[in-house]
Amino acid sequence: MSRKNTLLAAGLGFAIGYLLKEQLDEYKKLTPEKALQYAKETFQKNGPINGSWIYMKPEKLEKNGLIYDTYRGGISRNIDGDNKQYDFYVDIETGAIIDAKQIAS
Repeated sequence: MSRKNTLLAAGLGFAIGYLLKEQLDEYKKLTPEKALQYAKETFQKNGPINGSWIYMKPEKLEKNGLIYDTYRGGISRNIDGDNKQYDFYVDIETGAIIDAKQIAS
């Protein structure tokens, strides 16, 4: 194989590999850590948070007739001297918070 053909094959292989990696990254599901990070960023828009947690195992959630693959987690924050707890569900595909509820204390 000539030097020109070798360089062409290497360049083509690199380009295909790069495009394939980009496509796979686009369809990659969220890790629980990343889902918690997104939830914390969203909750912090309304004030500081004291603590947070997330289950590592995905759960199914039905909301408005649709079924989502989600991670369930929680956030705590201090509002007017009271510690408030919130449960939330984060969509594994998009990172969007599907549901969030304050836990009665």
